[in-house]
Amino acid sequence: MMLKNLSNTLTVFFFVLVSIAAFGQNVDKDIHTDIQKHTEEIFDSLVEIRRDLHRYPEVGGTEQRTSQKITEYLKSLGLEVKTNIGGYGIVGILEGAKPGKKIAWRADIDAMPSKAPDVVDFESKHEGVRHICGHDVHTAVALGIANVLTAQQENLEGTVYFVFQPSEENIKGALAMMDDGLFDIIDPEELYAMHVTPFPAGTIAAKPEEMFSDYKRIDLTFKKTEKEVALFEFVKNKILSLENVASDSKFWNMQNMGDPEIGIAGPKSIYNNYTTVDKNNFSIKETENGTRISGYLSFSDKQQRDSAIPRLKMQIGQSRYANELLKAELVNVFPTLDNNMGLVDESLEQLSGIYGKNRVLRLHGVVADGRSDDFAFFQPKVPSVYFFMGGSNYEKGIIAQTHSPNFAVDESCIKTGVNLFSSLIVERLKK
Repeated sequence: MMLKNLSNTLTVFFFVLVSIAAFGQNVDKDIHTDIQKHTEEIFDSLVEIRRDLHRYPEVGGTEQRTSQKITEYLKSLGLEVKTNIGGYGIVGILEGAKPGKKIAWRADIDAMPSKAPDVVDFESKHEGVRHICGHDVHTAVALGIANVLTAQQENLEGTVYFVFQPSEENIKGALAMMDDGLFDIIDPEELYAMHVTPFPAGTIAAKPEEMFSDYKRIDLTFKKTEKEVALFEFVKNKILSLENVASDSKFWNMQNMGDPEIGIAGPKSIYNNYTTVDKNNFSIKETENGTRISGYLSFSDKQQRDSAIPRLKMQIGQSRYANELLKAELVNVFPTLDNNMGLVDESLEQLSGIYGKNRVLRLHGVVADGRSDDFAFFQPKVPSVYFFMGGSNYEKGIIAQTHSPNFAVDESCIKTGVNLFSSLIVERLKK
């Protein structure tokens, strides 16, 4: 996942919120107590799995060993396993004792190129490749959930699919799995996933619809002209005029994304209703159809995105270039996550009732300058939720800042992921 510029100071808000798990009053306490006990029993083994994957990372398209390890583990649990889906993709299928709903959990499995030295004792043995985006943790959590839920098989109503996706970093894996018949193999009614973030270990977070800003390229094609410089400057200024965040706004200080009031989790978040422009990324190109001028923008929501082209057309229509514009369009650069509102509301409520509201956080803002996750390609197919899961321990200097040279994870977050998301699946199957 391409998650950038989430400052370490996200801790300001989330560190305060970490608390001891507390049970709600309207859930089956026994099964969730069993989940936590079982997670404790297998935790050390999951840490070893994570560290093994970390020692032998594989970039997208080469995840052969990783896939083999996952397959062996799922088969050892007695699950039905499908392999080589869209490359080295895997699906494990757990049938509950009674018929019911069908729920899927997805974990990405690939690593990234990185020449920076590892910062852990169990460093990568593959030169130039590291798990600096946490997919080794994601895989360990998903295997842990599979283990825990298998132990609860007699109590489960329905089917759980465990989808292990390759090639997330190069944005190819989700589409490849679908092209290779993933949704012929599984037919989930709901789909869930998570990603490690710099939030403190022990917390998870989500919000409806966008989690990251919607990053788009805008292409404006005009009739060919000999006055390209003048046209380019005019169009550049019009695109820049779409930005609605003042230059002196606290928005631009990424440290403020963790502010308890105005940050992405703050009730008065300033990371809403925004359009920003990449001021250093404009281009002009002659094509067969005319002169194309391009820029890049980030939108916090669909309303901001959908208003961009009409606003530009109106401004251009009032200029000397009104009859020169041939085409205006937004082009996808990265897929955009779009969490199902109903599932977010229900999931956060259910998990808060089991583990406490201080560990289960509802975000109010959209991560600025994000680059999303190709889990987004699954979302139009199945109602789904993508969570953030904290992986940092600031007292120990462990910062889960993805894609950074010093990326590290507090491995206690594996326990958090297995506990909360196993409980979530159990509760979702009940409906």
